[in-house]
Amino acid sequence: MPMTYVLVHGAWHSGQSWSKVVPRLGASGSPVYTPTLTGYGETRHLLSPETGLRTHTDDVMRLLVDEDLHDVVLVGHSYAGMVISAVANEVPERIARLVYLDAMVPVHGESALDVMPEARGMLGDGWRVPPPPEPFGLFGVSDPADVAWLRSMLSDQTVRCLDEPVAMDHPALASIPRTHVHCTAESAVRRRAVPGVQPNGEPADVRELASGHDCMITVPEELAALLLDLPVPVGAAR
Repeated sequence: MPMTYVLVHGAWHSGQSWSKVVPRLGASGSPVYTPTLTGYGETRHLLSPETGLRTHTDDVMRLLVDEDLHDVVLVGHSYAGMVISAVANEVPERIARLVYLDAMVPVHGESALDVMPEARGMLGDGWRVPPPPEPFGLFGVSDPADVAWLRSMLSDQTVRCLDEPVAMDHPALASIPRTHVHCTAESAVRRRAVPGVQPNGEPADVRELASGHDCMITVPEELAALLLDLPVPVGAAR
């Protein structure tokens, strides 16, 4: 039985950002879900000062419960490293593997601003945080057609997304295997060193993609192949 993939987009993006990856994963027979978090993309009209990490955690939790998903490979890109960490803390029994895709990797009690303090420079006087200015705000995307598509997708996020702390105190969270994927051509995330041993005692699993930060747009075939090649945890369905 195939694994189930839930792909969670990062700040300013939407679930559409995975559009090139979905058919490549789906061709393997794997169910693939790409939720748009509240306040982004087609839900941008729902953005409010109260939209934060808790909101986005609930978005993904609702998907897992409503679709009755188990043995999930939960992939978080960039800011969504915070989201998948929070989700796994809530329902560790549903998660087969966490994949931090060029993502923030927090510890219990940290906010996104703790993980990446330089993001404080993006905060203004209000509650909205617009996408970064170009060219940084293109996240390594350079093809003209892809740039136009990306620009149509990007929308604001909130300060609360960045300063709300994550809970990672469930005893079962440590048992979930992790994979860290680093984009080596250009990254929008200042990455912490990955410890040599995972919380579950296994050796660290660190992969690389020769891509800019938005690897799902620039190298979707390579990303899909990497995800399909991940080890299957003992007891998980395939």
